[in-house]
Amino acid sequence: MTSLFTSYTLRSLTIPNRIWMAAMCQYSAAPEGEAVGVPTDWHFAHLAARATGGTGLIITEATAVSPEGRISPYDLGIWNVTQVAAFQRITAFLKSQGTVPGIQLAHAGRKASTERTWADRGRPISPDEPYGWTPVGPSALPFDPASTTPEELSTDGIRGIVRKFAEAAERALAAGFEVAEIHGAHGYLIHQFLSPYSNQRTDEYGGSFEGRIRFALEVVDAVRAVWPDELPIFFRISATDWFTENPEDDREGWTADDTVRFAKELQARGVDLMDVSTGGNAPDAKIVTGPGYQVPFAERVRNETGLPVAAVGMITEPDQAQQILTSGKADAVLLARELLRDPYWARHAAAELDGEVASPVQYHRA
Repeated sequence: MTSLFTSYTLRSLTIPNRIWMAAMCQYSAAPEGEAVGVPTDWHFAHLAARATGGTGLIITEATAVSPEGRISPYDLGIWNVTQVAAFQRITAFLKSQGTVPGIQLAHAGRKASTERTWADRGRPISPDEPYGWTPVGPSALPFDPASTTPEELSTDGIRGIVRKFAEAAERALAAGFEVAEIHGAHGYLIHQFLSPYSNQRTDEYGGSFEGRIRFALEVVDAVRAVWPDELPIFFRISATDWFTENPEDDREGWTADDTVRFAKELQARGVDLMDVSTGGNAPDAKIVTGPGYQVPFAERVRNETGLPVAAVGMITEPDQAQQILTSGKADAVLLARELLRDPYWARHAAAELDGEVASPVQYHRA
């Protein structure tokens, strides 16, 4: 029986438990000046609190590999040494608490240049507004009618972004991260290439399944080439665009079948775990939610490929999380909003289920 509180080893890295924190944007970096994309005291306090709460692995918010790869002007980045130095303070503290620090490397593609979610509901910022820019994508298709039409990437542009992912991975290593997660979900750039809904190219990066996954695999190969053999790489996927699950939606998109097929390709290229989420590529997709609603997609990848998976999506209760693991549906759980509500969820779960997680020595009392 696999417990929430047992350690988990990938390559040479041992994660102390199976309670992990999913990437969640904070929209709290400076939008201009030398501090653009640089983690602040807010980011330190936010991540440090979950580490002292016993979380085994913490993955930073989507961290852009280039300025134009941010989803908003307030996102974190990892394209310069100033950002690296600020991250070093965070990773050092997480490690001091026994928590493994992970980073999610991202490029927002056509979803870039938007406001913070609490400001105008994350409305698109046009290129002629302060802090705005023209996004890029696999095709010149805006995310929604209000969004700026992205610039279709040339072959050279695609290869340039692949290099940026590799350079970002090198900086992430220098910053002290031990897990690199490539963001291929939620309608970000890699997902845009994967899905026929958003990728209408007719060159070698579009069309067939093999063409649409080419960019993603090139990014994986580039990151794996610079990431140490002893450390793992994760890939976050949106298992479906939520079209095929709705009999009233006849659009062609990325499907669960595609995800299983793609997982085998990732496994062959040195990806160690798939972080399985869903959706995000179409604003009007009908998503059927409920407790653990994304877990079946993770379970299918695990069962049909043998690739380790982490499950996410409305996992809130300790018993629920424990059952996901003991029934073999996933190898770990990733908590998101529940860890915003309760930074000490892991410690509370351990008390409820008679388990054990690390706690700071400062909290120990004779």
